[in-house]
Amino acid sequence: MKESEIKALVSLLDDSDNEVSNHVEKQIKNLGGEAIPFLEMHWQDNPLNQPLQKRLEDLIHELQYSQVSKGMIDWKNNRQHDLLEGMWLIAKYQYPDLELQSLKKELNQIYFDAWLHLRDEIHPFDAVKTLNHVFFKLHKFAANTKNFHSPANSLINQVIETKRGNPISLCVIYMLIAQRLGFPIFGVNLPSLFILTYKSNQIQFYINIFNKGLIFEKKDIDSYLKQMQIDQKDMFYEPCNNLEIIRRSLLNLMYSFQKNAETEKMEEVKKIFDSLYDQPLD
Repeated sequence: MKESEIKALVSLLDDSDNEVSNHVEKQIKNLGGEAIPFLEMHWQDNPLNQPLQKRLEDLIHELQYSQVSKGMIDWKNNRQHDLLEGMWLIAKYQYPDLELQSLKKELNQIYFDAWLHLRDEIHPFDAVKTLNHVFFKLHKFAANTKNFHSPANSLINQVIETKRGNPISLCVIYMLIAQRLGFPIFGVNLPSLFILTYKSNQIQFYINIFNKGLIFEKKDIDSYLKQMQIDQKDMFYEPCNNLEIIRRSLLNLMYSFQKNAETEKMEEVKKIFDSLYDQPLD
């Protein structure tokens, strides 16, 4: 559809005939994200028409939400290897205009600083200590213990900007940098805690990013599970895949919205979460 046609269509949203305006709304929804700039322009052009502005805001949100939902399913089906894209899609729920390239630019700087500090031949423990120095000292990332239930902790753009996050968001950023540097560092999906593991053919140990990159061993996970009264399972010691990471990130975001009494947002994120499962969450 031509720009002039879309503009004409959008202008009919406030038609006095409800049948006409409802029909127009359906046509706009069929256009998808292509219509959003024209809806935003129409919103700006009608500052005194509050009912129309509210209708435009709702329509824009619905189209943006649809883009995120469809994008997440497409990611699941075709691009699970790209963890950053999955995290970007989660962030786009709150920040629809967020560009993937801007996240890559921010991560590039952390990667470059880490690369400058690393030697060609280095023991895994020393590699992690060096990464810890870059991540926690130079770039000042830290656990957000003061506002643990803030939705921002699950949004990678906000974590990069504020340098504060929850266990999984901090682990994701750390892991993306480590893997780009060639280190076999992966996520481990522990109950109530997300950690990392350095796993090669020669060595395996664990890293608690939420505790400033503390290095620990399998026996410490044994103790943690015992304290939590949870049976030991292989999944609590081995790397998880990117889909599990995205699911858990969405679950954290759902819980944050619930804690903040943002029920509508919680329900919307739940629908995205459910779409990544064969069976919806009860």
